[in-house]
Amino acid sequence: MSDESVYPQPNPQHGAKRKRLTPNQTEAFKAFSKAVFADGALPAKTKQLIAVAVAHVTQCPYCIKGHTKGALQSGADAEEIMEAIWVAAEMRAGAAYAHSALALEKLADEDADGSSQ
Repeated sequence: MSDESVYPQPNPQHGAKRKRLTPNQTEAFKAFSKAVFADGALPAKTKQLIAVAVAHVTQCPYCIKGHTKGALQSGADAEEIMEAIWVAAEMRAGAAYAHSALALEKLADEDADGSSQ
């Protein structure tokens, strides 16, 4: 088994190249991110826990690592982080369960047409 990952390790050169290629967008994204994760109606800790959960649903390894670190820095503990991950797992499983209605409708259509046994 190879030690190589499909995901390159983040490094300063990537950030510098992004900034060089799209300086306005890079700065706008940084400002947006800072504003989103600042204390507001929701405290930063809660926002980071939400981000940990969302990162697991979107399956972004960079976001998982970054927001887990951010959650810890915002005062979350390991149990809170793991509970957020379980919420994500339930939501992802729940979506598959809920979307089974699409297959059930198609099965019902096929049964009505006499196309399916």
